[in-house]
Amino acid sequence: MTPEAVVFDIGNVLIEWNPERFYDREIGEAARLRLFAEVDLHGMNLAVDAGAPFAASVAALAARHPEWAPQILWWHDRWTETLTPRIEHSISLLRALRAKGVPVFALTNFAVETFAIATARIDFFSEFDRSFVSGHLGLIKPDPAIYAHVEAQTGIAPEGLFFTDDKAANTKAAARRGWQTHPFTGAEGLARRLTDLGLLTEAEATS
Repeated sequence: MTPEAVVFDIGNVLIEWNPERFYDREIGEAARLRLFAEVDLHGMNLAVDAGAPFAASVAALAARHPEWAPQILWWHDRWTETLTPRIEHSISLLRALRAKGVPVFALTNFAVETFAIATARIDFFSEFDRSFVSGHLGLIKPDPAIYAHVEAQTGIAPEGLFFTDDKAANTKAAARRGWQTHPFTGAEGLARRLTDLGLLTEAEATS
């Protein structure tokens, strides 16, 4: 069936998020590998995405690892430098769907504070019909409860939702609920899928 609405992940679907690249640039790959091996930055970030306070969580981690404290604090103080570049073709697909009247939602693992920062600075963050943000919900992908929440709040049956995400665990969890899914590996593949589903014409899906 043709989906009733399209649900986008944000990071690495609409805009790249690559902290490793940022740290490689600042301290070199070898030092970055040591830092990430010794300090669970991604584990801390996952807790923040689930609702833990951003600044306090980063500061607490820095206090536990004083030898890396300046670099750990960059996770907060220079966070916006990790969120780049935009994936312009994906953004154009989002806008083409909206122009045709297709409801477009965000379903994203994102902290409350960082989502607010991004929304203030990046135009397309405010262009969704509705955003489901893990930090606000206290739920995080791929927990089945977050998908159930989207279904309940939108009133759309699982088979009417089409979801794209760069993490296989997240699309598999949605598929188990009956959502139509697309593992994102690039905007061109997503464009083909949207045209195959009849949501966009080939011309509309071209960047």
